[in-house]
Amino acid sequence: MAVPREQFLSPVWRDGIFENKVLFCTGGAGTICSMQVRAFVALGGNACIIGRNPEKTERGAADIALVRPGAKVIGLVADVRDVKALEDAANRCVKELGSLDFAIAGAAGNFLAPMAQLSSNAFKTVMDIDAVGSYNTAKAVLPHLVKSAQKHKNTGAAQPTGTGGRIIFVSASFHFTGKPLQAHVAAAKAAVDQISHAVGIEYGPYGITSNIITPGPIANTEGMARLSKADPESQKKFAKKIPVGRYGQVKEIADATVYLFAETGSYVNANTLVVDGGQWRVTGAADSESWAYPDFLLSGAVVDGVAKGGKKSKL
Repeated sequence: MAVPREQFLSPVWRDGIFENKVLFCTGGAGTICSMQVRAFVALGGNACIIGRNPEKTERGAADIALVRPGAKVIGLVADVRDVKALEDAANRCVKELGSLDFAIAGAAGNFLAPMAQLSSNAFKTVMDIDAVGSYNTAKAVLPHLVKSAQKHKNTGAAQPTGTGGRIIFVSASFHFTGKPLQAHVAAAKAAVDQISHAVGIEYGPYGITSNIITPGPIANTEGMARLSKADPESQKKFAKKIPVGRYGQVKEIADATVYLFAETGSYVNANTLVVDGGQWRVTGAADSESWAYPDFLLSGAVVDGVAKGGKKSKL
């Protein structure tokens, strides 16, 4: 059954703005990235989503395709840590769908752990997936994005063929202020941000735009399940600390994606769009009641009460 449109896209966008365009998305079956892809496909595009789990990826592609009659969405298996596999996936995307005009580097891994309980291997795993994986994604898609940008010129004027040649990196805000239990992800996402900036600076002259979307606490996502306790009282207390007073919705990340990919984002480059209700402005080391700073760290206790990652996320 197709996800209702109002769950992943605001009604302000005009249908068909991504007609005959193709999106390549790593982590495309995830709870946030799948909605970004849905929005793109609903507005006329086709897509190729990349994941490590064949069943999840193929099922995700088939589900996304339901948002628009005639949509083409393919699911390809590749590990973002393998640049050759990503290059092969990008080439196959072009062969099967005709082009590669947009990209989202969204594959990521996360879990809560203090440095005292975080092994070097666990730290490296997150760096490899988030940071190296984002770099590998960029390397794989940039030749295709350059071709798209040449075809769909970024002049600031309305183009009859629409836009193309754009990439979005999905990041986080932990490294803005510092946060306990997230040394691995803060380091990885800081690197992701700099990779995106480098792409924007070095490939801007080719017509490419590269930007970052930084989601805040988004309801009903894998990330929130792993990073916050699920009981209603904890959720309520956490939401009160967000300036707008609520969790975000996946639709709000998808809308930000459309904004950056459409003509609305033509002059936005090497920038960070934080979609978090202002949360990062009021958080830091002491923002968690569940794992109170510094008492929790000094206690030597193990993080509990959150969803656990798979085998690849174990310490």
